[in-house]
Amino acid sequence: MTNEVVQKGQLAKKASYVMNTKSTEKKNDALLLIAAQLEQDSAYLIEENKKDLSDGEAKGLDASVLDRILLNEARVQAMADAIRLLVKLPDPVGEVVEEMTKDNGMHITKKRVPLGVIGMIYEARPNVTIDAATLALKTGNAVILRGSSSAKHSNMALVTSIHKALAQSDLPVDAVQLIEDTRRETAAHLFNLTEYLDVLIPRGGKGLIDLVVRESTVPVLETGAGNCHVYVEDSAELTMAKNITQNAKTQRPSVCNAMESLVVQRGFMAKHGAALLQNLADAGVTIIGDSEACAVFPDAIAATAEDFATEYLDLTVSVQTVADVYEAVDIINRNSTHHSEAIVTEDKQAAAVFLNNVDSAAVYHNVTTRFTDGFEFGYGAEIGISTQKLHARGPMGLPALTTTKYVITGNGQIRS
Repeated sequence: MTNEVVQKGQLAKKASYVMNTKSTEKKNDALLLIAAQLEQDSAYLIEENKKDLSDGEAKGLDASVLDRILLNEARVQAMADAIRLLVKLPDPVGEVVEEMTKDNGMHITKKRVPLGVIGMIYEARPNVTIDAATLALKTGNAVILRGSSSAKHSNMALVTSIHKALAQSDLPVDAVQLIEDTRRETAAHLFNLTEYLDVLIPRGGKGLIDLVVRESTVPVLETGAGNCHVYVEDSAELTMAKNITQNAKTQRPSVCNAMESLVVQRGFMAKHGAALLQNLADAGVTIIGDSEACAVFPDAIAATAEDFATEYLDLTVSVQTVADVYEAVDIINRNSTHHSEAIVTEDKQAAAVFLNNVDSAAVYHNVTTRFTDGFEFGYGAEIGISTQKLHARGPMGLPALTTTKYVITGNGQIRS
């Protein structure tokens, strides 16, 4: 008997060939139907979500995880609104990237085409079900979704709504598949579905991402965990440093672009470190620091080497003191997950050294790391934030879900 993963892989592969023929207008029409269906099904979605919340509470899930799972009227409406914004974005499929005519008259065009079948494995957030499905459809792809058991009822309900909408559209219903079996063995099978999957995208914590990268034989688009750093250089203006570090840590601490590690130059630490760290503590942040941070802020907890490489995803920050921007760059490159890093400084030369030498997907000067986001970068919705260097890096919008194809035309040319 064919198992669920293979069966849905077959259906998605077949649907991907149909999707490749669909116009932007047909795809946008289907997306608008999905947005309307979500609004119509809002009460049903919320009721199904309550089952996940109840199960999560019984299992003792943290409040931050339960908040990521939660669906309410506002969040369902936000998903529908995001789909309507996605409709307004340009469709990258068919875009001519390069074009040339050779001396022999042969014409070569390089254009964007869908990836094919995208596998999406993710944790907790049911909104990822909608993001992944609608981004895939907009770019002419089919998608196989595999969420976590913590949001099983929510994900099933959301895909039911998507299928109801697609049944009224010109797109194949099978273009969106959900793996309902959330056992680890099923996920492992998905990792090796090379016959049907063109790419696998993990979205979640470091453990999930490392597992997929290590175990998958399907090509992986790695979306990164976020041990993000803010480096405060000696010339930084204190008020700006306070505002940026507090925003980067506390505005939404459970997301991948939040600051997890604060690096402070020695002169600034001696002069302003107490005020900087007190500002974070007043906002509810637990300080875990090196000996110099603990000396200026006695309420800090002594750090271990492991703390400086930890993604806390809560109101905790590690603090490290450095001699100069070069030591800061070295520490960040060794401990970061290559996601987002910021420098706060009035010294343009120090800023240039930092921006040119920190090896991360996004680097900032006098700006919070919280802006690493598809919407903020003008891409609309995002499938995730890539911390690797092949195919796509940083927030991945619609173009990241395409590849390229060469189309060559001529009038009988042969190679001598």
